[in-house]
This record gives sequence, structure tokens and C-alpha cells, in this order.
Amino acid sequence: MSSCSTTTIMAEDDGGRTAITAVHPDIIQTLILTKLDGPTLMSASFASLQLQNLCSDDELWRKFCNSSWPSTSDPLIKNAVAAFPSGHRSLFSDSFPSLIHNEPKPIAGNNSKQYFQSPELISAVDIHFEGNLLYSKVLTNETESGWFMSSPFRIELLGHKEIVPTPVKFDGEDGNRKLELQKMKLSWILIDPSRNRAVNVSSLNPVSVQRHWLTGELKVRYSTVMGSGAGAGAGFVQCGIVVTCEGKEGGELHVRDVSMQIEDMDGKVLCGKDSLVILQEVIEGGRKKRKENEEKENYENFLELKKKWKENKQKKEKKLDMMCMASGITILISFWSLIVFGSRSNGSYFS
Repeated sequence: MSSCSTTTIMAEDDGGRTAITAVHPDIIQTLILTKLDGPTLMSASFASLQLQNLCSDDELWRKFCNSSWPSTSDPLIKNAVAAFPSGHRSLFSDSFPSLIHNEPKPIAGNNSKQYFQSPELISAVDIHFEGNLLYSKVLTNETESGWFMSSPFRIELLGHKEIVPTPVKFDGEDGNRKLELQKMKLSWILIDPSRNRAVNVSSLNPVSVQRHWLTGELKVRYSTVMGSGAGAGAGFVQCGIVVTCEGKEGGELHVRDVSMQIEDMDGKVLCGKDSLVILQEVIEGGRKKRKENEEKENYENFLELKKKWKENKQKKEKKLDMMCMASGITILISFWSLIVFGSRSNGSYFS
């Protein structure tokens, strides 16, 4: 009786329309919330206390995560996400938005152990083409050995001689193949099991598609630009993911290699120690709504900054070389002057 009267009052107050609070929770959860996408569901959870409770169902968010990133259905990811504060909802909140690109800031002591304490780093990678899944994989990388800390940080996705077929034909103009590969989307989620946090370090859409001048391979690049205070060359860095495609005339292009690494303004690949510091910063950093072409613009700005950085560095090195040359000439003149004056002094003495 009270339920009916509540519905009537809500309907009258709402101009004859049934309020959402009058609908049975099971109907909302099974017939309404499941039709929403992740960002809309997140917004709906702030509309009312009832919707907040309904939207907090982990099974609902698990389906969203598995649909967006099939790799998250892997048992390894399930076990890691089970420890997250809000389960799959936390995973979605960490991985769906883009990163806030903070200005570089110095890191006291540059000690990666102070920031990254997990013995491993988990990657969940998914590659789609025109909405269809091409490849999905979960892999782990240890982060404690001396070899990892001192070696260049690079994660290889594919195994030895492993290839991934694509629907892109090798026939036709090179420009057409590049346009087709622009439709390839890639997600690379990194999970820190010790802090129960995750981050998507991919731009999702390619920022460039280039043909290698020698091998003819097509390099599809995904990039996320980040501020860094790590290492000697503190500044902006880019987390670059490169998908290498090749094929034969008349056949289809296939993916031969997928790798991820972090590069500084000099183009140098950072070591594991410095990379962990940067990754911990972005994992715990802010998030914001993704904007179309934003990551591509950030990448192009990074390349421009990188060019100016190189020019300034060359100017400084040239100036230093000139100073060293001037100092050398001054020392040489002084040396010969001492010899000449010394010879004259000795001649005057004997005469």
C-alpha cells in the first residue's frame, strides 16, 4: 500500500511521469543499468543514494570491464582486482579515463623503492580492429632484480615467432594501408598489485602510422605523454607502444611485434628503476575525461618540445666547446709566452 502511494505521489510531483525511485530495483539493475555505458553508469551512481547502491554491484562492473577489455576476464586479473577498494568499479575508474598531464617535478633521492613496492607488474593488453577483438593477453614482469632495475625498460607482448593476423589487405597504395591501420585500437592496462591501482598507458587510438624506409614495415604508434622528475634529464617523457605490421603482396597484413617502453626528451629508453618511479606517479595521479585527438596533440607537442630540447642542448654544447677551445688557446699562448720570456731572460743573464 505504501509502495503504491509513493508511486502516486512521485508521479504527481513529477508531472505525470514515473520517478526512477518508484521502479523496482531489480528492473533498474537488469533492464536499465546494463544498457548504459561505463561513463554514464558512473554518472548515474551520483544521482541518488538508491542508484549509488545499485551501481556499486561488482558483477555489473565486471561485465563492463570484460566487455571493454576482454583480457580482464583472465583469472590473474580477477585475483588482482578482487583486492581493489571497489573491485571492478575501481579498475574501470582507474583505466577508462585519460591521465592528467602534470608538469615535471623533482623526486627526492630518485629512489624507486620509495614509490614502487610490488615484486611484479601486471599487463592486460587488448587490440581491436573496427570493434572486433584481434588479440588479448595478460603477462607479468618482475620488478625487483638488479637486471631489471639497470636494464632499459621494455615489455614485449608477443612470443617468439608469434604473429597476429589482421583484416587489412596488403594490396593497394601505402596510404590506404595507413588509413586502415588508423582503425586499430590498443589498450594497455598496467596493474600494481601492492597498491591495488591500475592505469591505462595507451592513447587507445594511433598517434602515428609510419612506414620504415628500409624494411617496409608499418609502425603503428600509441603514446601517452607524462611529466617526470626521474633521472638526470628530468622533463616530459612518453610511454610509447609500437605495433609492427608486415605482409606480402596479395596477402594480409599481420602484427609481428608489440612493445612498450618509456623514452625521455633525448629519445633514450629509461631503465627499469626510473620507469618504475614514473609509472608509480601516473598510477597514483589524477584522471580526466578522454577527449578526441587529445593524445595525438600531446604527442605532436612532445615531438616539438623534443626538437627544441635538442636544439638548445646542441647550442649549449657548442658554446661549451667554444669556451673549451678558447681556454685551450689561452693556455697555449700563456705557455709559449713563458717559454719566450724565459729564453730572453736567460739570454740577458749570460750576456
